[in-house]
Amino acid sequence: MINPNELTLEEKVVAVNRVTKVVEGGRKFSFSAIVVVGDGNGIVGHGLGKTQEVTTAIAKGIENAKKNLIKVPIHNGTIPHSAIGKFCGSSVLLKPAAPGTGIKAGSGARVVLESAGINNILSKCQGSSNPHNTVKATLKALSQMRDPATVATQRGISVDKVFNG
Repeated sequence: MINPNELTLEEKVVAVNRVTKVVEGGRKFSFSAIVVVGDGNGIVGHGLGKTQEVTTAIAKGIENAKKNLIKVPIHNGTIPHSAIGKFCGSSVLLKPAAPGTGIKAGSGARVVLESAGINNILSKCQGSSNPHNTVKATLKALSQMRDPATVATQRGISVDKVFNG
């Protein structure tokens, strides 16, 4: 378990949505905010906050995101291998990229990848472009990542043989 109190996390708001509920006396407005937090060094998480005001929705989203942190292995500024993450109607493909490529990603996926500290990556979002689903699909793909050291220990070989075959 990752302790968020020991980290310096940076918060980024992905989307704020105004929700209207029609009641007997008129309309009642509330807000939902999707927030991504990360330390820029392989730790990232997402959260959703819902309240009557935007600022408190963002604050709730930050607190929720700190409870959902994951560790992402980063190898030379990119991910170690390709992965596909699916959530509801969204599907996100992540591919490692050469140094100097930058982050080629859509809005929801870009925020997650920047917060994780990944500098070079290619991604493709297919299906729904809903920010909720895109963020969750990207995090699902990142959670599937395995670093070379764990792959080497699982196979019983050295780390050099993982890369060179």
